Amino acid sequence: MSKRSFLREFFKSNGMVGSMLPSSRFLSKKMLKPIQFNAAKVIIELGPGTGVFTKELLSKITAPCQLVVIELNDAFFKDLRNKFDEPHLHLVHGSATDITQILHGLKLPKADYILSSLPLSNFPAALRQTILEEIKQNLNANGKLIQFQYTRGLRKLYGAHFKQVQIDYTALNFPPAFVYTCINS
Repeated sequence: MSKRSFLREFFKSNGMVGSMLPSSRFLSKKMLKPIQFNAAKVIIELGPGTGVFTKELLSKITAPCQLVVIELNDAFFKDLRNKFDEPHLHLVHGSATDITQILHGLKLPKADYILSSLPLSNFPAALRQTILEEIKQNLNANGKLIQFQYTRGLRKLYGAHFKQVQIDYTALNFPPAFVYTCINS
């Protein structure tokens, strides 16, 4: 997807696209750092946009791990479908509010990791709560949510859903980003 197309989606998205530019490789590295790829069976990515994290995940995942990528935006979904065709990739045109139904439809167990690029701070409170509840419900007992945001002020929100919340920072991204690692157990 061109930068112009990405910008177009940003301006027409009503806050559903969080940045005017795709994520940097530095942010990608921080997002994937908590993942133990050799033990993961199911990884979910929410809001992949142009697929920056998807590409990195696919380069590190080995069988039998399954990657479920959920994208709501029509243009991003079409672009992702044209970019990626892997046997262990399940590309879903859908919403983060439907993780339970999606996993059930794919006959997959709860996820070991959920990576999220969703701009939760832009979402209405009720939608944020629904998404976080859906995430928590679909992580296994030792599962982790790895979420980036452009604000540090969401520790309390994540702390209401997860027992542990760790924050890392990536200055080499535009805009700079905070990576929240939320642990279920």
